[in-house]
This record gives sequence, structure tokens and C-alpha cells, in this order.
Amino acid sequence: MPPIDPVSLADAAVIGGSYAGLSAALQLARARRRVVVIDAGQRRNRFASASHGFLGQDGRSPGEIVADARAQLLAYPNVEWRDATATQATATAEGFRVSFAQGTALSARKLVLATGVIDGLPPIEGVAARWGQHVFHCPYCHGYELDGGHIGVLAVGPVSLHHALMLPDWGTVTFFTNEAITLSESDRAALDARGVTLEPARVVAIEDEATVALADGRRVPLAGLFVAPRTQMASPIAEALGCAFDDGPMGPYLRVDAMQQTSVPGVFACGDAARAAGNVALAVGDGAMAGAAAHRALMFG
Repeated sequence: MPPIDPVSLADAAVIGGSYAGLSAALQLARARRRVVVIDAGQRRNRFASASHGFLGQDGRSPGEIVADARAQLLAYPNVEWRDATATQATATAEGFRVSFAQGTALSARKLVLATGVIDGLPPIEGVAARWGQHVFHCPYCHGYELDGGHIGVLAVGPVSLHHALMLPDWGTVTFFTNEAITLSESDRAALDARGVTLEPARVVAIEDEATVALADGRRVPLAGLFVAPRTQMASPIAEALGCAFDDGPMGPYLRVDAMQQTSVPGVFACGDAARAAGNVALAVGDGAMAGAAAHRALMFG
């Protein structure tokens, strides 16, 4: 299929080529619609060596899953892929115009935003370097592989209490409160009932694979450490379009209805940008709904 130029009109532009975007684009492709996928190549789970909890793909490399999905998608002749960063989207009489950092643009009747989020990690030495390998955020994605060992939860705020209460199902848990959370008596009772050990000393670094270094000089070796990052939108496009947001425990996310429609007509959203919390399986499911809903909108509007 020849490239879509700025004056040619695609049926749909999918901004983001990770799990949610690929899933959305597949539905549109199978509806024989002309689809463009715009991808900056920054998958959220690019730091992890294996993806877990996604039916039929459990334990595979995230990059391999995406590569296979992209190859299957591009087998459809009505799909075009752009390795580019979408920087702006504006409403037009025909739909939307999407501009790229590379200086080009395209037009589409409908938009699917699968732009993802960026994880804001606590500024503690060693956390970022171990992200996705020994420091995690999702117990369902990484907890089982820790073999019931000693697990740490690093507090970043109130959301970390939920983390600490969850994780005893995956191992023996120490909750490093790190001066980031104030626990009530009922909180302490709930943690005690779950067998969680409280460690109030300040965390100064993560060493070796997942050893927590404390301000008083002690070292606590762990099988893995969990932290709930503060998230932010990976792209400014949704905000610039005027899409509404809701506040989640980890950060803002796009408000969508049951069909993944945002507050802006003709704009759909899926993946981690449109969920308070998510994983690969949920992103794929939401992407399928967003793609089908965008097709429905093309049919009737």
C-alpha cells in the first residue's frame, strides 16, 4: 500500500504501537479499514526480560511478543506503520491531523490513543538500574518467579499499603515505610494479620540484585523489591485535544466509557494511559474494544 501523505485521509490513526495499539489496529485492519500505526518505540515494559500473565504468551520476551504481533498486523495490506513520534493532533473538518516530530503529518477520520505512561521512580540509588529485573510494580507479572522468597515493598505513599497487603501471597514481606507513609493502628493491625514486617529506617540505596541498604548501615537481602511508581502521560496529545482525565492512585489516566471512547468525539483510548492500573492482557483486551468501537464510529459517523 502506498504511504499515506498529508492530504490523503486514513480511516484511523493509532498512536502507539505496543500491545494496546497493536490490538486496536488489528480490529480495524480486519474491518478492511485503512489504518496507520504511529510508534515511537518506547514500550513501558521494555526493561523486563519476560512477560507473565498473558494467556498463550506466558514467560515470553516482551519484545518477541510485540515483534510477532507487528508482523501479523503488517500482513494486512491496508495497514501502514510509521516509526515516528506523534507530537500534536488537531481536529479538522474531516477528522484529525496528526503531526510528527520528524516534520511530516497525516490525516485520519478517527484516532485511537495508545500512548502509554511513564513510570516516575523514587530517587533512590539503584532503583532505576534494576527496574523490570529485580525491582517491580506488578505482583501478578513478577511475583510468582520470586519462589516464595523474601520480598520487599518500598513505600512511596498511601498506595504502598495496598501493595504490602497483597504481596504476602507471593512470599515473606518486609514493608520499608521509608518516611513516606503514616500508618494508623488499623493499618498496622491489617499488616500484622498478613504477616508483614515493618521496617521504619530510611532506605538509601538498592545494591547487588535486590539488597536494601538502610541509613543505619544494615543491609536486607531480598528476592525482589516492589514499588508503586507515580505515572504520567507519555504523550501530551490527549491533553491538547481536550480529553478528560480521572485521578488514580498512581496518577492521572484518560477517562473512557465502556467502548473506550474518550470525552472527545472520534477519539478512543486504550492501554495503560486509559486505566488506573493495567498489564499486557488488559491492554490487549482494551485495545480490541477501542479498535472495534472506532470501526463502529466510522460506520455511523
